[in-house]
Amino acid sequence: MNPLIEAISLSKTFTLHGRGGLQLPVFAGIDLSVRAGECLALTGHSGSGKSSLLRCLYGNYGASSGEVRIRHLGDWVSLSGAAPREVADVRRRTLGYVSQFLRVIPRVATLDIVAEPLRRLGHSADEARAQAALWLQRLNLNERLWHLPPATFSGGEQQRVNIAHGMISAPPVLLLDEPTASLDGDNRRVVVELIRAAREQGSAVIGIFHDDEVREAVATRLLDVERYRLDASMAGAVP
Repeated sequence: MNPLIEAISLSKTFTLHGRGGLQLPVFAGIDLSVRAGECLALTGHSGSGKSSLLRCLYGNYGASSGEVRIRHLGDWVSLSGAAPREVADVRRRTLGYVSQFLRVIPRVATLDIVAEPLRRLGHSADEARAQAALWLQRLNLNERLWHLPPATFSGGEQQRVNIAHGMISAPPVLLLDEPTASLDGDNRRVVVELIRAAREQGSAVIGIFHDDEVREAVATRLLDVERYRLDASMAGAVP
């Protein structure tokens, strides 16, 4: 079975132009590939570059070197060199991302936020909202909150909205950055079930799971990002 996403010799170094070009290396030489039904868990201490790697895979961070490729509509697309319009289409149809933070337009109702990925795929407003309601029910978000904007919700409530928004369209490739960090035990178990269901339906999942029980429950393989970490001296940082 062919992989759905892969990284080839991927490296990331931040350049602080306001600090005289100071180089802050993060990682170098990462190779990975994930197939349908797999879940690759990224491990390593805080600051080892796990979230930076996810953002490179999503295209929010440009890689310093190497390549990220994703299978989109049957063909390989190099996110490292794709035009913005093509990256947007990959994100709409193929690549989902649940970050640690919910970023939404103020005053938009929660139900419409969760429905939005389906609307972008051409579903009717009624159908998308009906699916959004099912996801919010499963994630135990009280119905009285559905028609309110989530800006004033608790951290755990916002994270459940975030999870529903990121997973509702069943993307073939799914990136998860600590999806259960703000959740209680009952809701963590629900999210574990959702991740397992995504794998069973053929999604390739890459995630960061600081909760050991969650990681053990969903991961099929581990990648220790710490092994690829660079220090400033190795990257020739400017003092």
